[in-house]
Amino acid sequence: MKPENLNIIIADDHPLFRNALRQALNSGFSNTRWFEADSADGLQKLLEQTHQDYDLVLLDLQMPGSHGYSTLIHLRAHFPELPVIVISAHEDAATISRALHYGGAGFIPKSASMETFIDAITAVMFGDIWLPKGIELIEINDEEDTDKVAGKLSELTPQQYKVLQMFAEGLLNKQIAYDLGVSEATIKAHATAIFRKLGVRNRTQAVIALQQLGMEKVEIN
Repeated sequence: MKPENLNIIIADDHPLFRNALRQALNSGFSNTRWFEADSADGLQKLLEQTHQDYDLVLLDLQMPGSHGYSTLIHLRAHFPELPVIVISAHEDAATISRALHYGGAGFIPKSASMETFIDAITAVMFGDIWLPKGIELIEINDEEDTDKVAGKLSELTPQQYKVLQMFAEGLLNKQIAYDLGVSEATIKAHATAIFRKLGVRNRTQAVIALQQLGMEKVEIN
């Protein structure tokens, strides 16, 4: 038996992959509505639509605006009832272990077959955790610096997280204010709150903290 009438978000920056995945999965899930996001910001906009409830997010770790595990951490903090399956071309035990450690309900390698995708989604929708066969998870040390940053990042509001992402893109306060349709004073207030929550003094330190969650920065001993 497979779940039906689902609302699933595919968050990946490659349109060909999103299209192929959606078409292939259509046959496995009846009456499912598919939504797509090509960036962390696009995903946030979908989630902010108050008229729409979602059942699952298929999340790529490396799309624009997403610094490694940061978007996964943000999702789990602000949408704890929404399961997230991480999909990634990185299939090593360290990446998979970290994805589950930060709240992922499953991990599907991008190289997996469509049958595997269907099995994984079905398992998660019925409340299970799904992992590739043969994977031995690595224990994560909760005292690591990256874990401390993750905890602080989860305290940011969605708007503060968006501002932090724009800091990472190198945008000035004036540009951010224009893009978000708010005043520069509002951005400065967000910046002050971001610095306080992350325990840093300025934008540079805030961006460095965010970048610690990038996949290439994370090491597990």
